[in-house]
Amino acid sequence: MSATIVPENNLHYPVLLKEVLSIISPQNGGTFIDCTFGQGGYTKKILEFPKTKVIAFDRDNKSNYIASKFKKKYKSRFEYHNKKFSEIDVVKSEENIKGIIFDLGFSFDQIRDPSKGLSFNYKGKLNMKMGYNKFSADDIINNLPSKDLYKIFKFFGEEINSKLISSKIVKERKYKKILTEDLVNIINKTKKKFTKLNKATKIFQALRIIVNNEISELISALSKSCNLISKNGVIVTITFHSIEDRICKFFFNNISSIKKVSRYFPVNSDDNISFELINKKPIIPSLKEIEKNPPSRSAKLRAVRRKENNKVDTKFVYEKFKNLIEIERLTSKL
Repeated sequence: MSATIVPENNLHYPVLLKEVLSIISPQNGGTFIDCTFGQGGYTKKILEFPKTKVIAFDRDNKSNYIASKFKKKYKSRFEYHNKKFSEIDVVKSEENIKGIIFDLGFSFDQIRDPSKGLSFNYKGKLNMKMGYNKFSADDIINNLPSKDLYKIFKFFGEEINSKLISSKIVKERKYKKILTEDLVNIINKTKKKFTKLNKATKIFQALRIIVNNEISELISALSKSCNLISKNGVIVTITFHSIEDRICKFFFNNISSIKKVSRYFPVNSDDNISFELINKKPIIPSLKEIEKNPPSRSAKLRAVRRKENNKVDTKFVYEKFKNLIEIERLTSKL
């Protein structure tokens, strides 16, 4: 997953770039982790400052070529891992990490790549694999039972017509394998009311989330990040839909507050709080940025700074979103 690109001119455009740089302060030097390297938008800007180093992650092997060019130019100041960002713990703790960035959007290049099958505007076999996947959207649509499809569409796509769409898919696939255009057709016939968004948007979002295990990936990466970041270092997330934003908001709020064991016991103000919120409300793009790059309109930036080096127990976030994690596990039937 990587930064949004301006569709009109195909330029790489990292969302909320100025705001990210203001928060992570690369001008002071240090090591930073770019968890969604993509085309290197954030990484390039960070490395423009001397005495900086970037450790980059991307599960999409199409980022490897760009990463090789960065390595040639920046040498030891750039380190690249063609891995999922949940594997962030391969980074050595002695690296003294000053900032960790998660941009959870997709690039225009990824969306317009027919082989990835992220867009409902292309025909052919469903895919949506971003790298290191065990199954595709094709496997899900053409094999899982209606009740499982319903859960995926309802909870990952927040689609109100989930039950009807699921039953129509199962009925249709008795006669033929469902391709991208077939799925779009089923959705359009089911959702007859006019909507501002393309009618297939929510279903495709749900499929992309489960194919790439985006819920458990994000939770795992955030959990590891809060114990990897150095004291006074910052973690920044940029989300593009309500589910991932809800996870980031809940996670940051919890690691930045004192846990009250019981209403009968007062909060001990002397307790060490591991993190502090940098912004209580999410930072959103300016009207100028949205005009220049319309896909950025749904972006929300949240950030926390580490105050203490005490270890953070992150079981709370797994417990909070266990329902979503269990839905991801429906794919074990494939």
